[in-house]
Amino acid sequence: MSGHSKWATIKHKKAALDAKRGKSFTRIIKEIAIAARNGGDPDSNPRLRTAILAAKAVSMPADNIKRAIQRGTGELGGGQIEEVTFEGYGPGGAGVLVKVATDNRNRTVSEIRHIFTKYGGKLGEQGSVSRMFERKSQVLIEMSKISEDDLMAIVLDAGADDIRNDGLNWEVLSAPDAHLAVMEAIQKAKIETVSAEIAMLPMTTVKLEGKNAQTMLKLSEMLEDHDDVQSVYSNFDIDEKEMEALA
Repeated sequence: MSGHSKWATIKHKKAALDAKRGKSFTRIIKEIAIAARNGGDPDSNPRLRTAILAAKAVSMPADNIKRAIQRGTGELGGGQIEEVTFEGYGPGGAGVLVKVATDNRNRTVSEIRHIFTKYGGKLGEQGSVSRMFERKSQVLIEMSKISEDDLMAIVLDAGADDIRNDGLNWEVLSAPDAHLAVMEAIQKAKIETVSAEIAMLPMTTVKLEGKNAQTMLKLSEMLEDHDDVQSVYSNFDIDEKEMEALA
């Protein structure tokens, strides 16, 4: 079982807490604002349409969505939000990608570097880690919501490549340009999702045990909790029983 899938499961259990304190809203609002720079019409802006779908999936009010679009198009004031991707290494040499959206790049760089250093990691050069990952549409759906055969009939027709079982969820994988069609098919079928994103999935994994495993999970958690962080991806692989014990 890949570390990414297992960490994703832990991360999305935590998403319920994030939703209560508004953090999931904050992340999606930033994504809408960034996407809207390329135009405020979702019909001609696939990234914006995808972000709006994500907002509706967490029941974000229409007014919040509208204001986020207006901020992105410049109709409303506010600091310019910049996208930055950090590449680094965690304990034991696991690769880590951190995607942030910030209105203060210098502050965020300093804070992300501090988190890496504090938990046994270090930042790397651009391209040093990203080459170990591939961009894929990833949608997680609780296995109790639908059978594999029924889900396959819905998503394969919409352009999905594969369905995997991570023990708790169905993991629907597609090419990035099929993400929107797959999500629209899932929503049309009224299937609730755990998460849906264009993710960076590891092509190879790094086995971690003991202290390295414990520190890697702590590093991932602290990065996830940073206010400017949108997504964290890693290629660590931790034994399932050890993962559950540490979590």
